[in-house]
Amino acid sequence: MLLSLGVSGDGGFPLRVGLRDGNRSDSVETPRAIEECLALGLEGVRGIVADSKASSRRTLGLCLERGVGLVTLVPRTCAVRQELEAWGLQQPALPLLVEKPGRTKDEAPRHWHGQSVIRQVEVEYSDGRVAWEALRFVVVHSSQLAHQQTQSYASGQGKEAEVVADHVKRGQAQGFACLPDAEAARAAYEGRGPGQRGRRPRPWRYHTIRYRIVAESRHTRRARRGRPAKTEPPPMESGYRLVVDVEAVQKPEEDNGWTVLATTVSPGTCTDAEILQAYQEQHTTVEPGFRGIKNPAAISPVWLAKPERMAALAMLTVVGLLVYSILQRQVRLHLRTYDQQVPGNKGAPATPTAAVVLALFAQVALVQFWIGDQEVAQVYGLQPHHLLICDALGLAHSWYEAPSTQKNGRDIQTP
Repeated sequence: MLLSLGVSGDGGFPLRVGLRDGNRSDSVETPRAIEECLALGLEGVRGIVADSKASSRRTLGLCLERGVGLVTLVPRTCAVRQELEAWGLQQPALPLLVEKPGRTKDEAPRHWHGQSVIRQVEVEYSDGRVAWEALRFVVVHSSQLAHQQTQSYASGQGKEAEVVADHVKRGQAQGFACLPDAEAARAAYEGRGPGQRGRRPRPWRYHTIRYRIVAESRHTRRARRGRPAKTEPPPMESGYRLVVDVEAVQKPEEDNGWTVLATTVSPGTCTDAEILQAYQEQHTTVEPGFRGIKNPAAISPVWLAKPERMAALAMLTVVGLLVYSILQRQVRLHLRTYDQQVPGNKGAPATPTAAVVLALFAQVALVQFWIGDQEVAQVYGLQPHHLLICDALGLAHSWYEAPSTQKNGRDIQTP
């Protein structure tokens, strides 16, 4: 079972929750989730932003049919994305959509250039009818993503080179007595061996490997025992061996950093920059808030057999996420309104996460000790930023004040 969750873009508040069968295709489950979201009649919802799972004929047809604004990422395997990336490479310059400063002082500013185009794609309507409709695509090139992909490609190629070197060493060390044996070994390396059907495997991503067979003569053992005569030539035998030719696949830097977004929103409603910002906001407001629960170790495994109990567990999870989101939103609004900061993992951020806020109170403790017959209580570790967070959440400072009265041990009765 999978938890299907719909959240708001202005803080990540859970708006809709549902349970889905994990064995069903995303092209079937995503339209159902959108229909359930529309059935709630949420006011103020301008559109839906989703990842590449929403890029399907049925989802696009549903949004066009119901007039829903959708922004989704087009998968790399789609032919329309490959065609649009090739189109973007041919353009001399694309308009600047978004510009942001670097994440560090030494990092260069980040730029997103792009432009929207119209292409005809297949969509499927609710009655099963498949038709070609004009759809808007926003082709975007990101300087930050290009830098990340270039570094990732170089790192992956270096790691694969070590494995390829070991493969070449083992492959060329084999000798074969006849040509059919050598051809069978080459077919096995190329994925054409007996019993192998379908598409050939591609074990190498960053290198191109070719195999060829060469004839050779190599030394062998003498047939007779004893010391050979000085004039006797050394015994030789003919055979075959594999030669492995390796070539590193070079990827041009200009091929990196491309993203294609599909949207049912018209250019008159939202500009290209607004479409891009709407898609980026899910990575800045939504994804960081729920990153913790995606970790398998975040929620202990629970075996539930009844659907009612599964729904109850999902509801408890969503309520926890709702409290988490409200806490984070209120603290950030208060800090931004009064231009304040609180300690964080790295420096003093003005937009701390709820996890950072909760971790700050881990050092606050109520210490109780006895002096003679009197009990004394004292709050330890309380700092001004703790009271600032209490003000943001509307909590009274008295929660973290030591009790004013002291108890006498003579009045306490032990059962």
